[in-house]
Amino acid sequence: MVNSSHEAMHRIFQEDPGIFTRTFRTLGIPFPDTVDVSVLTTDLTETQPLERRLDTLLRVETADGRPYLLAVESQGKKDPSKPSSWTYCLAHLNAKYGIAPVLLVVCQDEATALWAARPIRIGPPEWASLTVRPLVLGPHNVPAVTDPSVAARDVPLATFSAITHGKDPNAPAILEALATALKTLDEETAVIFGELTELGLGTSPAAQIWRDLMAVDLSFFRSESSQRLRAEGKAEGKAEGKAEAVVQVLEQRGITVSGEISARIRECTDPGALDRYLTLALSASSATDLFQQT
Repeated sequence: MVNSSHEAMHRIFQEDPGIFTRTFRTLGIPFPDTVDVSVLTTDLTETQPLERRLDTLLRVETADGRPYLLAVESQGKKDPSKPSSWTYCLAHLNAKYGIAPVLLVVCQDEATALWAARPIRIGPPEWASLTVRPLVLGPHNVPAVTDPSVAARDVPLATFSAITHGKDPNAPAILEALATALKTLDEETAVIFGELTELGLGTSPAAQIWRDLMAVDLSFFRSESSQRLRAEGKAEGKAEGKAEAVVQVLEQRGITVSGEISARIRECTDPGALDRYLTLALSASSATDLFQQT
């Protein structure tokens, strides 16, 4: 389980790796579409007694066939030891996996973010042998999502916005938008992002605002109305699945299913009728037989 503000800031990239591409596209850096992601070990220790770890390491497969490694680091304050550590990690990753690494540093305050964004140059001033250019996300460039409808369209990004802007005067509006957006999710997913937000806010004043919002808004999932809506949603989903099965059985048997008949089957919400359609689809000689015999 997530257990610290530090962890929440990078864990969200494991919950939704696509947030990386979506965020940087808004900043004018068009990373290719993600098609698959795998979590790699964050332990970069070698045989020498020197331990080096990253916060999160992902292998990202892209639509254009050029995978890359996404190394995510949460940085709460300036740390003079980090530039050399990051340089080592990127060189090690490139040698170990033979894949181009990208370093992403996530910060909650602008001063740390601007410090982390400075290029790291290794070598004499006249000729840098190695230059590292971290990508940095923080309150200076992550959009403040205050519109509930915008938050609902991309809850992971809204969560990340809430975490990175936790110390901003605008934090209450961002948190209220996110709390409203969580109601559009199932309870399990809402709790995950609610927990990530709370832990990501740490001990900031915004954390108490979030706890107060959750005490009210997550009760939505326990209300009679919510339970009724979820039950209706499950029933609707089950009916859609049966209707799709009817159409697939007919088509797999080589029977033509017109658009009109397909729509009639899919619009049916009567479980009994759908069961009959499915049984008849196994032996019908044409799609219209389903309706003639009911």
